[in-house]
Amino acid sequence: MMEIKKTTDKDIDALMEIRLEMLRIVNNLKENENFSNDLIEYSREYFLNGAQTTVFAMDGKQIAGCATLSYITIMPTFSHPTGKRAHLMNVYTRAQFRRQGVGKMMVQFLIDEAKNRGVTEISLDATEMGHPLYKSLGFKDNAEGMILSI
Repeated sequence: MMEIKKTTDKDIDALMEIRLEMLRIVNNLKENENFSNDLIEYSREYFLNGAQTTVFAMDGKQIAGCATLSYITIMPTFSHPTGKRAHLMNVYTRAQFRRQGVGKMMVQFLIDEAKNRGVTEISLDATEMGHPLYKSLGFKDNAEGMILSI
């Protein structure tokens, strides 16, 4: 039976392992390709101290997947009176657990967590493979607007 559990500081090594595994797959990197020390250290720091909730999907003692909700607070608006928003990322299910509802369970857990925290909007960047999952949970396509990279 699959269980969704929030990660803690004690899970940092397993969390970093599955995050780097996911990054390799999503970015089509070779198994032996190294990540920059900055990416590793900043990711580790974020998981330990960042404004986020990360969950593991657990099949007994085996990690089947992970997902992260990063919290963002902006000035309140009429449509978002709390100013609390979130960005869903790092949603990953290991190959042997795909097509079993694992991703949906993790994302639904994080949606419920966001509601409990007063979040009024969740954004995400969907891969082609993940798009149907997010649609099934009520996410809608939108134009990203404008962005300034500095």
